[in-house]
Amino acid sequence: MTRLTVIVLALCMLTAAAVPASAEIKIGYIDTVKIFANYKETIEAEEVYKKEVEVWKKQAEEMETELARMREEIQSQSLMLSAEKLEEKRLVFDQRMKDYQKYMQDIFGETGEAARRNKELTEPIVEKINGIIEIVAEEEGFTLVLDSSQGVIVYADKEIDITDMIIARLDTQMETTQ
Repeated sequence: MTRLTVIVLALCMLTAAAVPASAEIKIGYIDTVKIFANYKETIEAEEVYKKEVEVWKKQAEEMETELARMREEIQSQSLMLSAEKLEEKRLVFDQRMKDYQKYMQDIFGETGEAARRNKELTEPIVEKINGIIEIVAEEEGFTLVLDSSQGVIVYADKEIDITDMIIARLDTQMETTQ
């Protein structure tokens, strides 16, 4: 058994042990991938993000084109230029390359603008989804709700899948706030 499976089973046993003998244990599951794929607000946020990434990519492509042009120019003129002029062009090229690398790191690096923007767009959505899951779980009397997209559920009856219920509730909430 994988370590994750053992942890999930242990959590299930602890949950079962924590519930009084007279209480019924009710388990449900969701598929967060399906929720994200079908929730309108997630789709809209993804469209916004993709547009922003396209702008950043276009800027990177322009910088790459400029670098390629400069590299070609240096190579084609290397025999005609004085050592001084050639060094000057190489220094300009090196600076532009550093600028490009910094841009790529600032935008697409681990803590770059793209990662920050993605987090900024998805964090409120994740909070809403978790809030709705909690509300539905309490209203429906679930003791435990698992996420099937994490790969720890080997089998579950479709009757305890509350994914569509969560999506419907999210859509209803979104419509009432607009």
